Amino acid sequence: MPVNSIEPTALIAEDEPLLAQALRAELAAAWPELQVLAIVGDGRRAVREALSRLPQVLFFDIRMPGLDGLGAAAELADAWPIDEAPIPQLVFVTAYDEYAARAFDAQALDYVLKPVQPERLRRTVARLQHALDARNAPVVPPDDALASTLAQWRKLLAAGDGVAASAAPPLEFIAASEPSASGNTIRMVPIDDVLYFEAADKYVRVFTAAHEYLIRTPLKQLLPQLDARVFWQVHRAVVVRSHAIESVHRDDEGKRHLTLRGRTEKLPVSRLYGHLFRAM
Repeated sequence: MPVNSIEPTALIAEDEPLLAQALRAELAAAWPELQVLAIVGDGRRAVREALSRLPQVLFFDIRMPGLDGLGAAAELADAWPIDEAPIPQLVFVTAYDEYAARAFDAQALDYVLKPVQPERLRRTVARLQHALDARNAPVVPPDDALASTLAQWRKLLAAGDGVAASAAPPLEFIAASEPSASGNTIRMVPIDDVLYFEAADKYVRVFTAAHEYLIRTPLKQLLPQLDARVFWQVHRAVVVRSHAIESVHRDDEGKRHLTLRGRTEKLPVSRLYGHLFRAM
């Protein structure tokens, strides 16, 4: 259950215990009022603990075993009970890397570097305190506060994906195998034929109007090679050809699903990407 307290609360997800304790100690110095509810070492536990305790701030390491910080944040965006508590402020923790710093700085986003740098952390704390105060202001409508927080999460996830992925030229063909074919048979699928991609376990499923293929390239590495004007990410695990979208439906629980021309299945639309279909 969430802690009933006027003090701000946080959850730390970091798989290196010494670094997690260092972050906790520096947070205690920079933000004495902050109550760290738990420290966990992997993304799955981070999701469970966050949904159980409903903290106001999340400090997520980008790279963790199993489900990483990016995946954990994406899951929480959909699973968060917004009728019980506002979606928390999100801060990614990353090892010092000039490319990582540029990726986050370009989006004017706060992040925490490993090892923890006290001055940088103090600036992040000041931003978080301001965001929490603004969210609690009575003049801010709840829907506007939610939209603002989701927009910030989208920017963080995009920057984090940029840190995790390597740059590559745009794709013209997908070298893929068919699920029922021999592993020695590779099909060269024109990118213009692809309707959507769906992450599944160790593979990404590639769908055209008539066929399904498999590739081993993770979706986060594939995205930088796709034209963002043509392919839209609508869910952490789903990227669709925008011009193929036929309809978007919202169910009684407010969850959106879309259908594509040439396909019969319904594809989930994450809360993070619901702004793409705001008229629905």
